[in-house]
Amino acid sequence: MDSDGGGDRLMPFLDRGLRVAAASPDMAYLLNGTPAEAWLGAVQRGDVSPGSIPLGQNLSNLLRLALLYKYGGVYLDADVVVLRPFSDLRNAIGAQAVDAATGDWMRLNNAVMVFDRGHPLLREFIAEFAAKFDGSKWGHNGPYLVSRVAAKWRRRRRPEAEADLTVLPPPAFYPVDWNKIGGLFVAPKDRKDERWVKAKVESIKGESFGIHLWNRESRSLEMEEGSVIGRLLSDSCLFCNSSMFAKYE
Repeated sequence: MDSDGGGDRLMPFLDRGLRVAAASPDMAYLLNGTPAEAWLGAVQRGDVSPGSIPLGQNLSNLLRLALLYKYGGVYLDADVVVLRPFSDLRNAIGAQAVDAATGDWMRLNNAVMVFDRGHPLLREFIAEFAAKFDGSKWGHNGPYLVSRVAAKWRRRRRPEAEADLTVLPPPAFYPVDWNKIGGLFVAPKDRKDERWVKAKVESIKGESFGIHLWNRESRSLEMEEGSVIGRLLSDSCLFCNSSMFAKYE
């Protein structure tokens, strides 16, 4: 993305006055002084097996943690559609699944994270990545990692200290699970479908900060006009709705 071709892809954003830029990460710089510094050196020497999953995918899991730890801010996967401001979120991560009986979260996801610079939980995430890296198990170094570490964090911290981590319920970013995302791309066929689509759109608008589109499942789908996703994008897509720019001026 920091090549000439990448610059061309960013031009539509720049033409609309948005401040965006692409940069190749310097992993050695970002991991300097973190628990993963030695891990990176071992990988570069060939002392750590990258496993069967492309190393870039696992480096992405580490990169987001390192960037947040060093700079703080908001991390978003590219397949997340933002529906309303994140300005009130602080040290927050979204649950993907909860226990229906207790309401307690069962699994977190690392597709959206909001953290202060230097947050100690981020350092623990990075330490877990380096200590338990497995390049052949999907999700082991990503969603399952943040779930493992946050569960330990929750168990050992006093209740009054839990304010330094906010776990948002699934509707915040994952109102539909990965195996049901396809239904949001389909236009209503009859009145019953229309009622369902309207209700789903209103539910997501009311409860969600954004929606993760589960690109692995949805990238081959066609967004049909009148579908849930079509209606959400008509309101929230910068390129589809010029009135959106008024919010950022």
